Amino acid sequence: MPLALLALAVGAFGIGTTEFVMMGLLPDVADDLHVSVPTAGHLVSAYALGVVIGAPLLAAVTARMSRRTVLIGLMALFVAGNALSAFAPGYDSLLAARFLSGLPHGAFFGVGAVVATNMVAPERKARSVSLMFLGLTIANIAGVPVATLMGQHLGWRATFLGVSAIGLAAIASLAALIPHDHTHAAPATGLRGELAALRSVPVWLALGTTVAGFGALFAAYSYITPMLTDSAGYAEGSVTGLLALFGVGATAGNLVGGRLADHSLRGTLFGGLVSLVVVLGLFPLLMSAQWSAALAVILLGAAAFITGSPLQLMVMEKAAAAPSLASSANQAAFNLANAGGAWIGGLALAAGFGVTSPAVAGAALASLGLAVAGLAYTVDRRRVPLAGRQRVVASHVPQEAEALHH
Repeated sequence: MPLALLALAVGAFGIGTTEFVMMGLLPDVADDLHVSVPTAGHLVSAYALGVVIGAPLLAAVTARMSRRTVLIGLMALFVAGNALSAFAPGYDSLLAARFLSGLPHGAFFGVGAVVATNMVAPERKARSVSLMFLGLTIANIAGVPVATLMGQHLGWRATFLGVSAIGLAAIASLAALIPHDHTHAAPATGLRGELAALRSVPVWLALGTTVAGFGALFAAYSYITPMLTDSAGYAEGSVTGLLALFGVGATAGNLVGGRLADHSLRGTLFGGLVSLVVVLGLFPLLMSAQWSAALAVILLGAAAFITGSPLQLMVMEKAAAAPSLASSANQAAFNLANAGGAWIGGLALAAGFGVTSPAVAGAALASLGLAVAGLAYTVDRRRVPLAGRQRVVASHVPQEAEALHH
């Protein structure tokens, strides 16, 4: 695999760290800025909102630029947002800085996925995407715990300065390792042409699969701490280490999913979603003992991230005229899944169905994702014969015209 993929992974590592570290720093930030913890929680939402808005917008407006230049520019914006977070004088300015930090997130992964697939042979495309995502999953193992400890001992502002330093390292890596000849701009179709590529039904079905599938993950993962403490009986101090196990599972699932998807894209997607339904459905049983609860955390990460590369690649293929925009839109869908899944899991918990009920709700969402993926498969099978018939008709038109002429 090209060494240039390392540069994309470094950027993904920084993005993954800043996205999830705020959850562990909320009490410290709330205390320092004299706001409540729920109010500080809006800082997480501000970042997610930045991702949803920035992903398709930045990908569309930079479509005519060199992708190498776009990646470096997006990472520069990421550094600026985190540096402003570190020096924010108050809550409102920090809220704005977190929104700014989220803007380049989706577009970086979207454009990065296109660059990654352009640097490898067709049979290695999914693997190249999974190697870029490797930075994101490793962030859950090392980046987030280390950044959280840094914030707790040196102050939360030091964490964002540290993340800014990672961003600067990513910029240097991108400039040094990403070759110019693989990062040509997309065809100059204009913003209207880019958006037109997203009108395809298969594209929206792929995006819907992302929302439902990863919504299933976040329905459970958002409430994993009370499951581990109230149901499995772990002490609160053990949760951080257990969440690192989730990162281990996610990393393994991401790598396995990338390798399998190069052999069977849709088969890997279906297999991952079925695995997610089974794992989440077994959560009430697995959370009844500490050893099985630890296993459940690993399996959850693995089952969810097996689908990451296949979904990213599928969206790109369905919108071949605007792969950067479609790939970025998939990242926006991922963050919608984050918000929607957490909301649905919270509804199950608030309804009094038990501490593990968010996982059961997640199993239902994963089943919905499987149904949407099945519908997408059916649509594709119907479109292929139609395209074949159109080609046959077109091939006979000149012959018929020639016969009439004579």
